[in-house]
Amino acid sequence: MKTLYCLFSLILSTSLFATKSNAQEDWPMTITTDDGAVIKIYHPQPESFSGDVLKLRSAISVTEAGKTEPVFGTFWSVNKVETDRDNRSVRIISTQIPNLKFGSDIDAGRISYFKSTLENEMPSLQIDLPMDELLTMLQTSTDEKKLSKNLSTTPPKIIYSNKPSTLVLIDGAVKLQHNNDWNLDVVVNSPFTIVKNNDGSYYLYGGKHWYNAPTATGPYSYVNSIPNNLNKVQSAVDNAVSNDPGFTSDSAAARSNAVTAIIVSTEPAELIQSNGEADLLPINGTNLLYVANTENDIFIDQSSQQYYVLLSGRWYKAPNLNGPWNYIASNSLPTDFAKIPEGSPKDNVLASIAGTQAAREAVMDAQIPQTAKVDRNNASANVTYDGSPKFENIQGTSMQYGVNTQSSVIRYRDKYYAVENGVWFESNSPNGPWVVATERPSEVDIIPPSSPAYNMKYVYIYDVTPNWVYMGYTPGYLNTFIYGPTVVYGTGYYYAPWYGYHYYPRPYTWGFRMHYNPWVGWSMGFGYSYGWFNFGFGMNLWSGWGGGWCGPVGYHPPYHWYGGGYRTYGYYGSRPYANTVHNTVRYNNNSNNIYNNRRDVITRNNVQVNNRNNTVINNGRIENVNRQAVMPRTQNGSANGNVNRSQGQSITTDREGNVFQRGNNGQIQQRQGNQWQPVNSNRSNVIQNFNNQQQMHDRGQMRSQNFQSQRAAPAAPQSRPSNNGGGNRSSGGGHGGRDHR
Repeated sequence: MKTLYCLFSLILSTSLFATKSNAQEDWPMTITTDDGAVIKIYHPQPESFSGDVLKLRSAISVTEAGKTEPVFGTFWSVNKVETDRDNRSVRIISTQIPNLKFGSDIDAGRISYFKSTLENEMPSLQIDLPMDELLTMLQTSTDEKKLSKNLSTTPPKIIYSNKPSTLVLIDGAVKLQHNNDWNLDVVVNSPFTIVKNNDGSYYLYGGKHWYNAPTATGPYSYVNSIPNNLNKVQSAVDNAVSNDPGFTSDSAAARSNAVTAIIVSTEPAELIQSNGEADLLPINGTNLLYVANTENDIFIDQSSQQYYVLLSGRWYKAPNLNGPWNYIASNSLPTDFAKIPEGSPKDNVLASIAGTQAAREAVMDAQIPQTAKVDRNNASANVTYDGSPKFENIQGTSMQYGVNTQSSVIRYRDKYYAVENGVWFESNSPNGPWVVATERPSEVDIIPPSSPAYNMKYVYIYDVTPNWVYMGYTPGYLNTFIYGPTVVYGTGYYYAPWYGYHYYPRPYTWGFRMHYNPWVGWSMGFGYSYGWFNFGFGMNLWSGWGGGWCGPVGYHPPYHWYGGGYRTYGYYGSRPYANTVHNTVRYNNNSNNIYNNRRDVITRNNVQVNNRNNTVINNGRIENVNRQAVMPRTQNGSANGNVNRSQGQSITTDREGNVFQRGNNGQIQQRQGNQWQPVNSNRSNVIQNFNNQQQMHDRGQMRSQNFQSQRAAPAAPQSRPSNNGGGNRSSGGGHGGRDHR
């Protein structure tokens, strides 16, 4: 089952509300429901305060009667308050809960029950909030939004090609290290397999092909034969790929590994390409054209004759495909972009267009963390440094971060904190010993995106017991950030790597063709197939590809592959079905939960599909699965266009507590006393609100069904980097590493 989530975007190491009118206001507050469930309400985060309306966002946990494990969730509350300026306090007198979200394990009936319980019981808690604390936190929220606006939108080097090409990244000037096992020098500051042969020539191996060049940066040409001593390199790469959990010989053979042109960049870059001259097709209902013969998202606005391209969630426009490219905000795009129909071939970009439902859903999803409970007695961290520990200042804070380690380490007030695989640790020494932290530094929330330690702010501590610490991370820890009304991948900044006795890369925003997926977040570029990235072989040079380049060690964004070539359907509506795979996302070790890389935490796994024996692993239980894909649903809730809705059972309430349903004849009714009374047609606002809620309910069903459809699809002929690398690998941290002895 999908891991249960909770949300709390700002946890302070000190008491959130230091001034209390009574002891009952110690956080978390507790409500016991009529059926014995225990709800804990954690520190609220104010979102706005206007007049007598205070909007809060709070994390909660629910422990059902007879159970010991809490389930975390998030609710958004709109509260009517009374203020006392003399005593500078704010009291909640009534509460409405417009949204409550748990993981998929909580059914709709229980969610409705908990929402009504919160609305009924929160006022009786007589919550008094210190006004000055509220105003300070509201200012902090404003500052945090200002910091998020400092994500970089400067375009990378954007390269256009009209023939099949592959972008090969090298992190700055070429760095070589001798591999004794191969007796060759290897380019260590690249995720690609580049070796310098004994004759002085350079060879690149990727996509089952070899390429040769006079220098590491090219120009590369395809070669159909190689010196015999390079066979050992090829065998090492191929063996690492075949040992990948998602690999099958049939899927490898099914993927065409065509010879491509090689483009090398030693600076952040993105490659956009078309297979020949751009093939332009119209998008129904808009004045837009899109390039059909490409794996990129490229458009032309016919009104302005400007080109637009979407890269890592950011939009850029230019007069032609060769540039120059300039950033344009998602809320400044031509209005026709928001009119792209759901279910159309390019509806995948809707999540990156301000004001669309897809964008709103993506922003909400980016606030939902993955949670786990950490064993306080046994969890440990392994932090190593390349020489003596070195720390540099984090701009705008009094903290410093460790620069010569592959772990994420900060120093704060003569104490040291580390995050490894989503777990906070603390120590009195940079070298440990490390113990599980029960709070995190208060200044973590103001780390600017220009710092390599930025993603640490998205790992939270929720609750503490004698034996466990409940923690969680939002997608920001894995490089997914909310930027205004949409989400983007990466901060956009280039972080200089560490290069001493070891090489430690830092997270990259550009170069891997990151595409947003509404169910799993960001997926890696379509064009990279088996063998393009190096793994953990040779003299244990690598700690597993992706450590540092894409965030924490052990995390690699899933590959996204389209059978048969380019996208021919949308994410958000119906799509054609055939016996071949149209859309499959490859998960890392069949999971995107980074807590699975630890053995000292307990986390609820996502359903894991084992592609070798057609089974799923569901919380450790092995089940057989039907490999037949399910027809995705359109927004009306069915595949054939007919609404499949149980008449008379669609019951909801408005913010005033009125209860409504849709009767058997389709008419909206309001519960009055013991009877359902038809709502008069002149009450258009009631009818519209009810219909809007029903549409959102149907849309939620549609998304759930499409997600299950994607999960049920057969395995795609696509792999991902192995997670079995050796070298200087630690149990986690922010950066991968290579030893270049």
